[in-house]
Amino acid sequence: MNKQIQEFIKTYLTDYQKRPEIATSYGEPLVGFADAWHPYIQSLPQLISPTHELPQNILPDAKTIIAYYVPFTKNLAKSNRTEGITASPEWARAYEETNALFAELNEELIRFIHAKAGHAGITPKATTFYQTSLISDWSHRHIAYAAGLGTFGINNMLLTRSGCCGRFSTVITNLDLETDQPLTEEYCLYKKNGTCGACVKHCPTGALTYDGYDRFKCYSLCQENAKIYTQFGSSYTNEDGTGANSVGSEVCGKCITSSPCAFWSLAPSSASSKVLDPLYSL
Repeated sequence: MNKQIQEFIKTYLTDYQKRPEIATSYGEPLVGFADAWHPYIQSLPQLISPTHELPQNILPDAKTIIAYYVPFTKNLAKSNRTEGITASPEWARAYEETNALFAELNEELIRFIHAKAGHAGITPKATTFYQTSLISDWSHRHIAYAAGLGTFGINNMLLTRSGCCGRFSTVITNLDLETDQPLTEEYCLYKKNGTCGACVKHCPTGALTYDGYDRFKCYSLCQENAKIYTQFGSSYTNEDGTGANSVGSEVCGKCITSSPCAFWSLAPSSASSKVLDPLYSL
């Protein structure tokens, strides 16, 4: 069943980007499977926020969380490597089109699982953004970490074996699937041996430092970009679940697209075989 789910996600992604109204292109998705009762998953209310949702609150008989990573293309990354603090229009559009993709794909994946005599679900908190705390009550990235898809870099992104220039989503199911484990080898070059740190150097607001991350300073720039890019909509709802919570696309992405970990080739079994993103030198 694991392979069937992986193929379902891959096929849906391929078909989605063929639509004439979709401008965003994607690379090969990565799919991982986390044990819904893994101690790391159960510790998320302590690790992130006391109100962070647990899988059993969404699906009482939850057994597995399907986590998947959808990478963007190098052309999209290049569009956002421009001078200045403003994100590219292509980057803003990709953000909204990918959120729309997740909404559709997850619903279809739930139907697919139902057809296989299983149950599945998602939480509304995955698309609810809390503007006061700026902390999610359902962190796709932390769940993807539990599913063995990557390790966290100093840019707070989850670095996969394909890089970090992409997006994550998750679906909870009661299917008893073969699960993965969190990775034990560090992917972030700065955390691993003190090299790199390009994401810190390219943060346009200074929100990202070697010692920590000021999410409010980061969000202030995202809000400025939202005022510029109003034509693509806003994917996240208010805290009460009603309506969009922004005038436009709250994006930046400079720390991702301007770093060598945006894309690389990494054998699944070893972090010693990295081939850094050749676009980084352009």
